Amino acid sequence: MKKKAFRIAASILVLSAGISMASYAAGWTMENGSWVYLDTYGDMVYNEWRRGADNQWRYLDSYGQMALNSWVDDEYYVDENGIMVSGGWKQLDTAPSGDTSDTHWYYFQESGKIVRDKWMKISGKWYHFDSEGIMETGWVDNNMYFCGDDGAALTGWQKLVPPEDEDMWMEDPFENADGKIWYYFNTSGKKYVPTDGAAYTEKRIDGTYYCFDSTGAMQTGWVPYDSSVAGIGGYRFYGADGACITGWYTAEPPEELAGSYESEVDWFYFSKTGTPKVGPAAGTASTSDFAKIGNKTYLFNQNGNPVYGLQRVRVSDGEYTAYYFNPDDRTAAKGRIKIDESDGETSTYYFNSYGKGYTGIYSGSLYYMGKLQTAAEGLRYEVIQVNGNSYLVNESGRVTKSTSGVKDADGTKYTTDKNGVVVKINDVETSGTGRAPEEPAWWY
Repeated sequence: MKKKAFRIAASILVLSAGISMASYAAGWTMENGSWVYLDTYGDMVYNEWRRGADNQWRYLDSYGQMALNSWVDDEYYVDENGIMVSGGWKQLDTAPSGDTSDTHWYYFQESGKIVRDKWMKISGKWYHFDSEGIMETGWVDNNMYFCGDDGAALTGWQKLVPPEDEDMWMEDPFENADGKIWYYFNTSGKKYVPTDGAAYTEKRIDGTYYCFDSTGAMQTGWVPYDSSVAGIGGYRFYGADGACITGWYTAEPPEELAGSYESEVDWFYFSKTGTPKVGPAAGTASTSDFAKIGNKTYLFNQNGNPVYGLQRVRVSDGEYTAYYFNPDDRTAAKGRIKIDESDGETSTYYFNSYGKGYTGIYSGSLYYMGKLQTAAEGLRYEVIQVNGNSYLVNESGRVTKSTSGVKDADGTKYTTDKNGVVVKINDVETSGTGRAPEEPAWWY
C-alpha cells in the first residue's frame, strides 16, 4: 500500500511540478482520481496533446481526462502511464478501428504516428504494414513479397505454400507432395517473376539457370519453355532442385507428348542452354544431322531420343547408306559386326572408321550399304551388280577374282578379272549382268 501511494505521489510530481492552482497557471492536476490539464483560465483542456514535466506527450480525451491504454486519432497510442508511444515496436490487443479480436504488432515512428499502408526498413529489414498499421505476415503486396512470422520480408530461396488465389498445379515428376513451392526473392524481398509477359522465364542464380512461371513459382520437370517450337524442341527439363538439366538425362517424356514415344522412359541430351537435341523423322536423316558428343557419334529423332539400330542416312553425294547405332549406348558402330535386322534375319555388316556402311569389296568380301552380299541359298555362286560392276560372290560373300572359269551347281561357267568382275559367262563375254544387291532391313 505504501509503494502504491509513493508511485501516485511521484506521478503527481512529474505531471504537476511547478504548478499552482491558486494562480490558475496552465498545467496538470488530479481531479476525481483522473489527471486533467487546466489552461490559463482554469478551464479543462479537451481532445488535445499536452506535455508533462517529464517532457512526454499525453492526451486529454473528450472528457478532459488523460487517456490511458488507448488509440488517439487512429494513429497514436498512449500506454498505461498515458505516455505517447514512439520510436519502436509495440504489441497491442486492440486495433485503431477498435477491433479486439486478435493481438498485432505496430511500429510507432519518432513522431508517435504508426506506420501504415506501406513498407518500412527497420534495423536493416523490410516490414509491411496494412491500412490500420498492423504488421503483416505471409503473402503481402499483391503476392509479390512474403513476410515471416516476425514480419520481416524473406529474401533468397524460400519454400512456401502458394497464395490461396493462385492455381499452382504443375506436373511434378519428383512427387514433392508437401504442397509447398520454391520462390526466389531479391535482397529487398521482392519475388522474381517474368517481366516480359512470357509464361516462363529463366533466371541465372549463383551460376545456375532456374525457370519460373508468371507467378514466380520455380519449375521442375518438363516445361514448355518456347511455345513457338513444336514438339519436344520447345521444352526444357529442370531437376528436383530446379536446376536446368544439361547433358545426358533419362526421363519420362512430357505427359502431353507421351503418345509419340515408344518407351515410358527414354534418353535425352540437353545442350548448355538446356535445349534438347532433336533430329529429323526416321529415314530422312543425313550426316549433317549427326551429333558429336564426347567424340562419339549419335543421331537423334524428332522426339529428341538418340536412335538405335539400322538407320538409313543420306551422305554428302545425295545417296544414302546404312549406319548402325548400338542399342546399349546409342553410338554409331564401327568395323565388322553381326546385326539382327528388322525382318528377323541376322546379317554381317561392315562400317568404316566413321560408322558409314561400306559399299564395295573389303577384305575380299562384297558389301552394299554395309551389308554383306552373298549368293542366294542353294547357289554356289551368284552375280551381284554393285555400282555398275557385276561381281561373282559365293555363299559366304567372298568375291571370286582372276579365275578362268568356275562352275555353279547347274554347270554355269563364270570368268572374272582381277577385281572379281564377271567378264564371261559360259565363255561368252558379258557385262552389266547380275541381280541388284540386297538392301538392309531398316529399323523403322
